[in-house]
Order: sequence, then structure tokens, then C-alpha cells
Amino acid sequence: MVNQLDVGDVVLCTVDRIVGTTVFVMIGDNNRTEGSIIVSEISPGRIRNLRDFVTPKKKIVCKIIRINQGNIELSLRRVTSKEKKEVIDNFKQDKRYQSILKTSVGDKAESIINKIKEKYELTEFISDAKTNPTLLNEFFKKDEAEKIVKILFKEKTKKLIVKKLIGLKSKKPNGLSLIKELFKDINKNIEVNYIAAGKYSLKLESLDLKKADQELQEVIRNIEKKSKKLGIEFGDKIK
Repeated sequence: MVNQLDVGDVVLCTVDRIVGTTVFVMIGDNNRTEGSIIVSEISPGRIRNLRDFVTPKKKIVCKIIRINQGNIELSLRRVTSKEKKEVIDNFKQDKRYQSILKTSVGDKAESIINKIKEKYELTEFISDAKTNPTLLNEFFKKDEAEKIVKILFKEKTKKLIVKKLIGLKSKKPNGLSLIKELFKDINKNIEVNYIAAGKYSLKLESLDLKKADQELQEVIRNIEKKSKKLGIEFGDKIK
């Protein structure tokens, strides 16, 4: 089910207007929820011209930092590159799915999409429908659902790559063997590469960026626990 906006959420916005040193945006794709960004939350450092960063109708990714009596305050500068990429990727996927539904059911697609979005995130709903097509029966007739499924399976889905770096060092004579032991039981889909001087990269390709990131984080936590037991120095920050 679609969540209500909350502090900490990272959202796609469309710049509506600039009034003095405040930027007003519309949050999401329904243009019904307004938010504002003060100049100090646009970018670190001195800003000579706001329009170097934002212009009306431009899409930007922001983070909700405060909700006060219905007024939603946002930040542009606090959004990380990773958060920005996730939101943009999700937006693009959402648009692709909307196009598929319009191709499948024609003019009534828009009203159906709105009904879906009242209960679910569209990208999650359609992604789940790929593995469980019966979910489509809630909103579509049997022949429409079958058409959507056919298009979804023909669609070329781009795999996303998640990469994490860790450091592993051991002064023991069999240190290399011990480090190899750490990687022995991890998912075979995770690619492990030696970089240099005790630095390793873990890479995973997936259709779901968030799940892949969570999986790598869990693998790294397990490696850290095993490292302590084997007397191996572990570091998740590469210098």
C-alpha cells in the first residue's frame, strides 16, 4: 500500500516557481502536494543565482526534512547520489509500466493506473505481477491481464549493478587461505574481486536495486563477524 509522506523520504519533485529565495515544488506525479526549499537547502556554499540549480518544470530529487502543520520542507543538497539514482530509476520504470498499460487497455489506462496507485506503488505492483499474474485480476479483465503479461515478458529489463568495497588484512602465515574461507559460502551470483593491498570488491547484478543492496549489506555483516572469529582485520571503509 502507498505510504504517506514522512520526514526522511526521498521524493521526485517538479519545480513549480521561485519566489525570492524560496523554491516551491510539486511532490510526486499528481501535482497535488506542494513543498518548499529554502536557499540554504539547495546547495552547500554561496549561491549567486538559484536558476543555476533549479528552473520551473525541472524535475529534481529532494529529501523531506520537516513537516509542520501541512507545510512540507525539503532539501536538495542532502540527497546522496545513490538516493537520487534510485528515485530516477524508479520514475523511469514507472513511466515504462504506464506505457505498457496504455498499450494494453487504451484510453481507460489512466483511471486504472490511478486506482492502482491508491493502494500500491505501481512499479512494485507490476513487478510482483510478473511472478504472480493473478494480481492483475483485481484491476483488469482476463484478456487484458493476459495481454499485459505477454508484453511484460517480452520487455527487456536492464540489470542494475551494486558494488561494495571492503578491506581484509591478516598477519597470520595462512592469512590468504583464511580470507578465501570468508568468501566460500556467499551467494555464487556475487562477484568477488581482489583490488590491491587487502582491498576487495563485492558486485551483484539484479533487477531490484534495493534488494541487491540489502543482500550485499547482509553478506558484509556476516564477513565482519567471521573475520573477528578468524582474527582477520576487517574494514568497510577503503582508504
